[in-house]
Amino acid sequence: MEAQQGSPDSSSEECTVLEALPGKGTGLICAQHKGKVVALYCLPCESAVCEDCVVGQHMDHPTESLEEIVDQQRTALQERLDAATNRLPQIREAARSLREILQQLSVQKNSIEEDIHYSFSELHKTLDTRKSVLLMELEVTYGLKQKVLQAQLDTLLKEEVAINSNCRITGDALDAESEAAVLQTHKTVGEKLSALASQGLPLQPEENDQLELMMEVEGLRKSIHNLGAIITTNAVASQTEAAGEGLEQCVVGQPASVIITTKDKSGGVCKTGNAIISAEVFTPNGSVTDGEILDHKNGTYEFQYTLHKEGDFSLALRLYDQHIKGSPFRLKVTSSPDDSPPTTSGANAASTGSSDGGARRRSAKSPGSRSRQKGVRRGGSLFSTPKKKVNPIEDDLIFRIGTKGRNKGEFTNLQGVAASPESILIADSNNQCVQIFSNQGEFQSRFGVRGRSPGQLQRPTGVAVHPNGDIIIADYDNKWVSIFTSDGKYKAKLGSGRLMGPKGVSVDQNGHVIVVDNKACMVFIFQPSGKLVTKFGSRGNGDKQFAGPHFAAVNNNNEIIVTDFHNHSVKVFSAEGEFLLKFGSNGEGNGQFNAPTGVAVDVNGNIIVADWGNSRIQVFDGSGSFLSYINTAADPLYGPQGLALTSDGHVVVADSGNHCFKVYRYLQ
Repeated sequence: MEAQQGSPDSSSEECTVLEALPGKGTGLICAQHKGKVVALYCLPCESAVCEDCVVGQHMDHPTESLEEIVDQQRTALQERLDAATNRLPQIREAARSLREILQQLSVQKNSIEEDIHYSFSELHKTLDTRKSVLLMELEVTYGLKQKVLQAQLDTLLKEEVAINSNCRITGDALDAESEAAVLQTHKTVGEKLSALASQGLPLQPEENDQLELMMEVEGLRKSIHNLGAIITTNAVASQTEAAGEGLEQCVVGQPASVIITTKDKSGGVCKTGNAIISAEVFTPNGSVTDGEILDHKNGTYEFQYTLHKEGDFSLALRLYDQHIKGSPFRLKVTSSPDDSPPTTSGANAASTGSSDGGARRRSAKSPGSRSRQKGVRRGGSLFSTPKKKVNPIEDDLIFRIGTKGRNKGEFTNLQGVAASPESILIADSNNQCVQIFSNQGEFQSRFGVRGRSPGQLQRPTGVAVHPNGDIIIADYDNKWVSIFTSDGKYKAKLGSGRLMGPKGVSVDQNGHVIVVDNKACMVFIFQPSGKLVTKFGSRGNGDKQFAGPHFAAVNNNNEIIVTDFHNHSVKVFSAEGEFLLKFGSNGEGNGQFNAPTGVAVDVNGNIIVADWGNSRIQVFDGSGSFLSYINTAADPLYGPQGLALTSDGHVVVADSGNHCFKVYRYLQ
C-alpha cells in the first residue's frame, strides 16, 4: 500500500519513529515504510527519513546523509558533555568555598555572640563593682560625718547632764533655807556652776547633713542604647574593581596608589566601609612588600605603596581573602616617568572589566591596616643598601643559612623566628611550613601541610615556643593560631573566629599566648586552652592604638613590647594591656624606624628591633633610649622580619629579602 502524501510543511511524526534493522547492528529502518533503511536526514523536519519518505511527504525538502548528520550531532553532544563536565570542578570548588564561608560565618557569629555575652558580663561586673564602690563610699562618708556630729552631740548631752545635776543640788540647798546647806553647796558646787556656765561648748554644728548622689544616668542610658554594632558589608570579590595608575606602573621611590571600589553581587557600588581588604606587592624574587590601605568609609579604599627597585612586580588585591576582579595585576616599576609605558589599554585594564565600573584614583596599606601612613618610605629603604652607621659595639655575622627554594634549608618569604634552648625555628611563610635548625645552623626537621583545615598551614608568619615545649604558630591566612608538639604533631588551635590576621606570637611568663593581630590592629592574650584572657588596641595612631602591628616580645617584668609597623614606633604595655611607653619615629636616624618588624628582649631588658624599611637592627635600653646597631655591614640585611635571641645569646633574624636567616654575635 502506497504511503499517504503529505505537504512539505507537515511535521508528520510517523517518519521519526525508527526501528533497529534486524541483524544490522545500529542500522535503522523506517517505521512507516517497512524494510526501508533510513539513510537520509530531513533538515527542515529535523528527522531521519528513507528514500520513500523523500519522494513522499518530504518531497522538495533538503536532505543530507544521516551518517554525516549523526557524526555532527555526536561531536556537538560530546562538546556539550565536555563543557558541562568541565563545569563540575568549578561548581565543586565554588561549593567548597561557600561551605568555608558559611563555616567561617557561623564561627564568626558564635564568636561575636560569645563576645557580646562576655562584654555585657564584664559591664555587669563593672556596674556591680561601681555599685559596691559607691555604697562603700556612702558608708564611709556617712560614718565620718556621723562620728563628728555624734561626738558633738555626746559632748553637749554630757554637759547638759552635769549642769542639770549641779543646778538641782544648788536649788535644793537654796530651798532648804539652811545656812549650813548653803555654805556647803557654795563650797562644793559653786565653782562647778561657774565653770559650767562659762565653759565653751560646741554649740554650732561641726558637720552638715549633705549627702547627695550624682548619677548621669541619662547619658549612660543613651551610651548603652547605642553600645556595640554589627559591622558587615555586601561586597564580593568577583564584582569589586580597582583602578589608578598604580595598578600598572610606578616610578622608583615615588608613591603610587590604587583605588579599590567594592561592589555587591549585582555590581552595585557599596556605600559603607569596614570591608576586609588586603594588598601585597610581590617583588621579582618572590618576597612580599606591604603597603597601606586607607578606608574612605564610603565603599572605596586607597592602597598606597612605594618601591625602590626597577622591574616587573605583581600586585595582589584581595577582598575577604579572595582576589578581586583582575587580581593579581602585572606591575611595571621604572626609574623615571619617561620610562613608563602607556597605560591606556594594558592587560590589567582589560582584566578589570568596563572602564566605568572601577574606582577613580590611587592609594595603599599592608594586610589589615586602614589608617594612612603619615611618612613616605625614603631612599635608603628596603630596596637599597642602608648607609653604614658608626657602631660603638662591634657585633659580627656568625653564619647565614638558606637560599630561595622549597627544599629543606631553603625559604620563600620567611617571617617569624623563635629560639628554644637547643634550636632555631623559622616560619617559612610561602612554603607553608616551619623549619627547625640547631643553634649551629644545622637542619633538623620541618613540618607543615598546606591547607585550611585544622592542623594545616596556609600562611605561617609568627612562631614561638611555649615553656612546655609546644610550638605555637600564627597562621595569617587561616586566621587562627595553631599549637603543635615539639615534634610537629598537631594539638589544637586558638583564636578561630576572633582573629583577622595574626602576624606575630609570643609567650608571657604566665604561659599565656600573646597574638599580634595585624589586620585587627589588636593584641590578644589567650590561655593555651584557647580561653581569651584579655585584648587591647584598636586602629589608629594614639598611644593605645596600632597601624599594622607585627611582632611582640615579653620582658622580665612580663611587659609586652609590640612593633607598630605603620606608626614607625615600638610600644610597651603591661600584662593587662595598660599603655606604659612608646619610642621611635619615622626616619633613618638613630632611634628612628621605617616600619619596625621583629623584636626581642635580652636578659638585661634591652630591646632589639628589626627595622624593616631601613634594613637594619637597632638596640635600645628598657626605657626606649637608643644604644647601638647590630653590625650587619659585612652581609647587609634586605627587609628583616622576625627576630629572636638564641639560648647562647646570639641574635637570629629572618632576612626575608635574601631568603635566609642570619645569626649575629651580640655583646650584651
